[in-house]
Amino acid sequence: MKNLLLKNGSIVNEGEVFKGSIVIAGEYISQIIRLSDFKSVKEYGSFLKKVESQMESLDLTGLHIFPGVIDSHVHFREPGDGWKGNIESESRAAVLGGVTSFMDMPNNTPPATTRSLLEDKFASAEQSSYANYSFYLGASNSNIAEIRNIKRRDVCGVKLFMGSSTGNLLVDNSKAIDDIFRFCPTLIAVHCEDNQTIASNLKKAQDKYGKDIPAAVHPDIRSREACIKSSAKAVELALKYHSRLHILHVTTREEVETLSALKRPAAWKASDKAREAIVTAETCPTYLWFCREDYSKYGNLIKCNPAIKDRSDMFALRQALKDGAIQTIGSDHAPHLLSEKLRPYAECPSGIPLMPYSLQIMLTLAKRGEFSLSEIADKMSHSPARCFAVEKRGFIREGYFADFAVVDMEKPSASASHPAAMCRWSPFSEKGITYHNPDGTDEDLEQFPVSVVHTFVSGCQVVENGTLTGNTNSRPLTFNR
Repeated sequence: MKNLLLKNGSIVNEGEVFKGSIVIAGEYISQIIRLSDFKSVKEYGSFLKKVESQMESLDLTGLHIFPGVIDSHVHFREPGDGWKGNIESESRAAVLGGVTSFMDMPNNTPPATTRSLLEDKFASAEQSSYANYSFYLGASNSNIAEIRNIKRRDVCGVKLFMGSSTGNLLVDNSKAIDDIFRFCPTLIAVHCEDNQTIASNLKKAQDKYGKDIPAAVHPDIRSREACIKSSAKAVELALKYHSRLHILHVTTREEVETLSALKRPAAWKASDKAREAIVTAETCPTYLWFCREDYSKYGNLIKCNPAIKDRSDMFALRQALKDGAIQTIGSDHAPHLLSEKLRPYAECPSGIPLMPYSLQIMLTLAKRGEFSLSEIADKMSHSPARCFAVEKRGFIREGYFADFAVVDMEKPSASASHPAAMCRWSPFSEKGITYHNPDGTDEDLEQFPVSVVHTFVSGCQVVENGTLTGNTNSRPLTFNR
């Protein structure tokens, strides 16, 4: 691969936004050149000319360079449901949205609960993925041996469904759950919803509405109590067994309060007998952008598990990211066919294809003053890298892989009208974009006000001016464990 100078961009990294340039040598960042390190703009320009004489360059004046997004929560539907999406199609959509690395969930057909089935997914990604990749091992009631022997450097973590969702990976055996928290040598990513609570709520809805359950009842069926009860149990087990717990898609202000009160050790080693529990958490753009009131507009198009909750929860989650109670943002990208989403509530699958919009959603919130650009880089790149111990990605540092999302903060995007995922729809393409202001007012947007212009994966430009280049250089993620 050729060397390349990315010049004159605004670099967003590790709490700073600064003018500068980046030299890519092969797959890696070889040099970061800060304008502020020179006595004058002229001196900086002269230095760039010398560098530019030795390699090709790309002028990024007026654009922002973010570390590539690490999306640690996607459902790419391969194997088993390839007509909804697969590794090739969804990773293609990922890089168009500035996502350079993903971690895919195991609720496939068949579910990825063995090393052999995981290896099949890795082999497929090696052939077809546009983005860097890893895959979760799915926990079941009977695969503790597989979990204990997980390849910690190669596999992002273990996914535990403590509440049923799409697929059949619910773990409901109390001894199996205890063993997973006790013996799992790596991060446990948990879907927290209490099934008994959900079943009781569903029966009440069926008794009241029969077959015509409205989408607006979804947050009453998959209720806040179901989430709070299950996540409290997960935290209890993590503290008991000194586990590395990552709670997925947090939706309620009560869970935020629990997370805020937890002690956060600085380090954790699975081999250390005196290890301390570490509990981190994720929320999703879904829960930061939508609220209960949106069911009247979008209906089943925003049906997902856990359910989107109240407006007050949405604002509590936004604040929790700023305060550090929630560390990461994952898209929970879950494509279904539009024809499936238009079915009646009881027949409609849960899940929303939002990964291509995750960075644009968060940057739109930043443009409205709700987050800083540095906070976006932290929650979407730095913190996922830290939480999962990803090697040499998630930061713009010399010696790290050259993974970048280059963004135009002033150019509106047409992406809402042209969904990139295989399913070819999103809530925005079907019903438009509504933004909820902190003052309680709502605003309809014609487009997202920002655009992903270029994307680089392991030094390779895979997106140029919003279009795929046809080049790829994806790699399996590795983990410093």
